[in-house]
Amino acid sequence: MKIIELLTKTHNRTDFDCGNEVLNRYLQQTARQHQQKGIARTWVLIDSEQPSTIIGYLSLTLCEIRGENLPERWVKKYPQKVPGIKLARLAVDRKWQRTGIGEILMIEAMRKAFVVAETAGGIGLFVDAKDEKAKNYYSRYGFESLENSELEMFLPLSTIEPLIQGEKENS
Repeated sequence: MKIIELLTKTHNRTDFDCGNEVLNRYLQQTARQHQQKGIARTWVLIDSEQPSTIIGYLSLTLCEIRGENLPERWVKKYPQKVPGIKLARLAVDRKWQRTGIGEILMIEAMRKAFVVAETAGGIGLFVDAKDEKAKNYYSRYGFESLENSELEMFLPLSTIEPLIQGEKENS
C-alpha cells in the first residue's frame, strides 16, 4: 500500500534518483534541514512493504506574490501582495516514472495547499516550472502562467476546491 508521510531520518534519501541532479541533491542534502528550520515541508511517497524506500516526494513552502503578476483575469480581484502556497519541488524516482506517481503527488500537493489556505489564507498553489515540458505538465492540472514569466505558474484555490471536495464526497 502506498503511503504519503513527512520525511524523516528513517527514509533512504541516498538511493533516490529522479534523473535530475538538483532535485536529487535537494532531497539528499537539504530537505530535512529546511524542515527543521521551518523553511519548507517535504512529504515522501513510500510503499508500506519497503517503508524506507522513497518512490517520490513533494516539498511545499509559503510564498507571497505581487498581485499585478497574476494572470490577467485575476489581477483586479486581489490586492498588491497575495499569499499562496508554493510547490517548491516534486520528483519521482526513475523506477516509478510514468506510472501515475506524479499525479498522486500533485493531488496531495493540492490537498495540502487547500488545507493551508483554509486554515491561514492563501489564493492558490504556485510553482516554478523548470522548462516548457514541465509547464505543459502543470497546465494539464489547470495551472496558468503568471504575467511576468511563462514558467511561473498559478493554480487558483477555486480550481483546487472542487477537486478536493469531489474527493471527499467520493470517499
